[in-house]
Amino acid sequence: MEITMEMVKKLREETHAGIMDCKKALAQSNGDFAGAAKYLKEVGLAAVEKRADRATEEGRITFGITDKKAAIISVTCETDFVAKNEQFAKLGQDLCDLVIAKGYKEVTPDMTDMVKDLIATIHENMNIKKMDTVDVAEDENVAGYSHANGAIGVIVKFKAKDAAIFKTDAYKTFAFNTAMHVCAADPLYLDSASVPKEYEEENLSIFRTKVAQDEKLASKPDQVKEGIVKGMLKKHYAEICLMDQVCQIYNEDGLTVAQLVAKFNKDNGCDIAIADYRRFRAGA
Repeated sequence: MEITMEMVKKLREETHAGIMDCKKALAQSNGDFAGAAKYLKEVGLAAVEKRADRATEEGRITFGITDKKAAIISVTCETDFVAKNEQFAKLGQDLCDLVIAKGYKEVTPDMTDMVKDLIATIHENMNIKKMDTVDVAEDENVAGYSHANGAIGVIVKFKAKDAAIFKTDAYKTFAFNTAMHVCAADPLYLDSASVPKEYEEENLSIFRTKVAQDEKLASKPDQVKEGIVKGMLKKHYAEICLMDQVCQIYNEDGLTVAQLVAKFNKDNGCDIAIADYRRFRAGA
């Protein structure tokens, strides 16, 4: 059977495979489209195994948000070119939609199959690097921010006594700016209460050693030295804890995130709080 360019074009539009691959598949199946599509998938999936060991250091972060759940997923690939590919972006969104719809808490076989299907089409290794979900109650709302085509993705969960505030433009702007800050500042913890005790003790030990080795402080009373240590810890928390960080977005007064939340509540007659957040970076 003669394989025409129209047939090749139609198969390519359906499978996204290369022109020569489509032509070969149609020839193998004697012009049968279903057989050709099956051939392409079989060949592609066989190639998936060959690519499994290739490094995947590029990628894209995608998130999905509904009234009841939010999901954020990191999918990695080999090249920056593929990371910007529309099909790759759609894969991330489809994965998020599936996770939310099914209530998944971890990567499942059907998610892995979706990735393999795209590997078979694009011919580049990919992996689901990590994923996380956040439950959203009736008095909660999640805002998201994607930076540089998914190089960094952020979701931030807010809580309020009156959920009506979530529908206002003022809140939506504030929530978006907060997510932008999380992207820029990369906090390790929500607040000082969220810092693991082991981490706190480790840093207190480091700061005490620094103070003890400082000759200028040698004559100071122990309580003064301990006060200096606590001050060093507080300064450290201002760098790593979201609520203690000075907001980097539209903040001419140099207020911390906690202070901006308090100001927002006062200005808008509400009572919102930042309850949780996630920040993923592509490839990490």
